[in-house]
Amino acid sequence: MIMTKNKIKTLGELKKIINQLRKEKNKIILTNGCFDLLHVGHIRYLEGAGKKGDVLIVAINNDLSIKKIKDSNRPIIPQNERARIIAGLECVDFVVLFSGRDVSSVLLALKPDIHLKGTDYTPQTVPEREVVFSYGGKVGISGDKKKHATRDLIKLILRRYGKQI
Repeated sequence: MIMTKNKIKTLGELKKIINQLRKEKNKIILTNGCFDLLHVGHIRYLEGAGKKGDVLIVAINNDLSIKKIKDSNRPIIPQNERARIIAGLECVDFVVLFSGRDVSSVLLALKPDIHLKGTDYTPQTVPEREVVFSYGGKVGISGDKKKHATRDLIKLILRRYGKQI
């Protein structure tokens, strides 16, 4: 666990930090996601990821990329607030926002030792797998069996509260 006041970094800032941490022989882990409405599945995923190495970086999709991969009503929580929420977790060392459909650009810039995805993937189905292998990294899976999804939470809220709010 790295102690720093501001865990939210730009990709450029993070690249410099990671280069130094790598010289100190730290194992760098990167995971990514939208983290729109934080739920227990996210916490288990991130806590598990944090245990796989010395430094956990969480790359968070920016608002525009979420609109493209989810739908036009998402995200619910704006990107800077989502970044702050994730940065507030003890198991997370650094947070970086990214654009695009996948996290390949962040992977190529930082070259983490391990890129982790949730249990809705297998090591063979990680979308960025070939990118990670191209620089000698490994892919892995973190978290428990996927039983939670933000879209299910949104549906539950709408069902329970519909037009009552």
